Amino acid sequence: MKIPADAIIPDEKIVDYLLVQKLRNNKSKFLAQAGFTQENPEALKTAIRSLADEGEEIADKTNEYETFYQVIGELVGANGVNLPVVTIWVNRQGDGKFQFVTLKPYRES
Repeated sequence: MKIPADAIIPDEKIVDYLLVQKLRNNKSKFLAQAGFTQENPEALKTAIRSLADEGEEIADKTNEYETFYQVIGELVGANGVNLPVVTIWVNRQGDGKFQFVTLKPYRES
């Protein structure tokens, strides 16, 4: 199963979280390696959507309100550098919609 094409990727998650420099859990530095910055947030959104289209979702955990999924693969960078990531998605029970939650660097265990 794939993440549906109408899955929500909130602009705020990209602009106000992933591409913002933080003291802890700074994903902006990681994403900058592939050319994703505050100046091109749409490029990151497009790369996340492409990964969701190409990758297979893996059910992660479920509670009474939602089911979380992971999609593992490479974000195709705006500068040609690809980054191995795990993207996290949620399928809300209330309305059945899928929504992007976050991403993190992928490290094989």
